[in-house]
Amino acid sequence: MTYSVGQVAGIAGVTVRTLHHYDGIGLLSPSARSRAGHRRYDDADLDRLQRILFYRELGFPLDQVAALLDDPDADPQDHLRRQHELLTARIEKLRKMAAAVETAMEARRMGINLTPEEKFEVFGDFDPDDHAEEAERRWGGTEAYKESQRRAATYTKEDWKRLTAEFEAIHRRMGELLGEGVPADSEAAMDVAEEHRRFICRQHYECSHELHSCLGEMYVSDERFTATYEAIKPGLAVYMRDAMLANAVRHS
Repeated sequence: MTYSVGQVAGIAGVTVRTLHHYDGIGLLSPSARSRAGHRRYDDADLDRLQRILFYRELGFPLDQVAALLDDPDADPQDHLRRQHELLTARIEKLRKMAAAVETAMEARRMGINLTPEEKFEVFGDFDPDDHAEEAERRWGGTEAYKESQRRAATYTKEDWKRLTAEFEAIHRRMGELLGEGVPADSEAAMDVAEEHRRFICRQHYECSHELHSCLGEMYVSDERFTATYEAIKPGLAVYMRDAMLANAVRHS
């Protein structure tokens, strides 16, 4: 049994454009073509796609994924074993970093001294105080949290309106790339992710690439942040996370 490119995209949760891109670079070429010349994927192709997506989830650039999959000395069990080891290491690393993830800016509290009416004017339906207690409990002892509080204390309502508008513009650009089917690890998406990171550095606290990738993980793992990004564009939380991680790998 074979599958069309649209069927494979639906099964794997990727875009048709991504599959075309993988075919174009020789990472995943379909095993067959229909009489009309359309791509047809078999079960072996789906197995390879699954391994590709595993490695992509772990942050490997496409050229390294190709090298790993095309290693003549590796078999499917080797790939599964390697991926399990990498996932275990990643989980442990994230666990250790959790206490240091400075997300005061993302929690939207940061010493905001606004009336309820002003907060609604600045943030809309999002109430920054909903995250205030948790942010202070989790990251209140970090230097980044303290720095974000110091900076926030100097911002006026007009400053918050300007910063919110600038940040939302970055999110919209990322959503537009997602809507156009541009891969999250493309130069365009990584450039917007880097702009996102630099915005945090300029306005709130020093955000390293490693810390930035952890923020991306939180966008997916915390349903409140996920909902914020999903309201902009369905799938944006995961897309943001992937672009931020790819950008961190690019700068490592």
